[in-house]
Amino acid sequence: MDYKDYYETMGVPRNASADDIKRAYRKLARKYHPDVSKEKGAEEKFKAMQEAYEVLKDPEKRAAYDRLGANWKSGQEFRPPPDWQREYEFSSGRRGAEDAGFSDFFSSLFGEGGFGSAGGRARGRSGFSAPGQDQTAAIDISLEEAYAGSTRNIELSSPERGGEAPTRTLKVTIPAGVTAGQRIRLAGQGGRGMGGGRAGDLYLEIGLQKHPHFTPDGKDIHLVLPIAPWEAVFGATVPVPTLGGRVEMRIPKGARAGQRLRLKGRGLPGKPPGDQFIELRVVLPPAESPQAIALYEQMQRELPFDPRADLG
Repeated sequence: MDYKDYYETMGVPRNASADDIKRAYRKLARKYHPDVSKEKGAEEKFKAMQEAYEVLKDPEKRAAYDRLGANWKSGQEFRPPPDWQREYEFSSGRRGAEDAGFSDFFSSLFGEGGFGSAGGRARGRSGFSAPGQDQTAAIDISLEEAYAGSTRNIELSSPERGGEAPTRTLKVTIPAGVTAGQRIRLAGQGGRGMGGGRAGDLYLEIGLQKHPHFTPDGKDIHLVLPIAPWEAVFGATVPVPTLGGRVEMRIPKGARAGQRLRLKGRGLPGKPPGDQFIELRVVLPPAESPQAIALYEQMQRELPFDPRADLG
């Protein structure tokens, strides 16, 4: 059967208010009513408009219809999701598809065999039940929080049809070792269910704040480490910052600028933990004193060094 875009039929956007929909209905009813209209195909258009209005005027039916998503196009081949009847139930106050003469699309969702046909599973006087939507929110944390874990209080406000839900404050535990893009699930903290349906879940998507020294790559951490020329030439043991504190690292004799060293297990915790990779950067001392200038002049005279020898 074909999908019916009821918003397109009514000529209103998906976020139209109830008043907007009512005004559109009245306008279209005057235009296409078979008793007065001379438009070609007026009767079919009037029936299609009535079907669309039957759904969009009812908050419960509209909410259920919206859960199908906004990516369907009118006339596109459509089949209800496999668990449609399990998640939505109408048992009373429903206008039968056969009585209204509406489409198979309407019948499959709201008529007999659609909502309310689950063998007496309807709950409450309204006879409608639907789970709340899952929601996603972004949260940015520092690398130190990602390493050690933390507890955050976050404020959330979820817009609801007809107004805004009150702001909620949630206490969230950030586990140690989370990475950028990872999601934390808060069960039952998403959109509210309808007719006694369960609430959806809230997913917090982790973002990592920029750090002045460390760059994360998954669970690995990268650091550019400045060293002096003599440390590169003779080798040295130097202190290196990590997210878990400073450690002593041996720089090999004859180290080169751009050379990478690894501190195993010093990245973000996990099973296994990440590593910290060190990129060496040789930094020249400034020539700001007569003694420093004299040393540079001596090297210029005595060292047979051509940094561009490999260029030919």
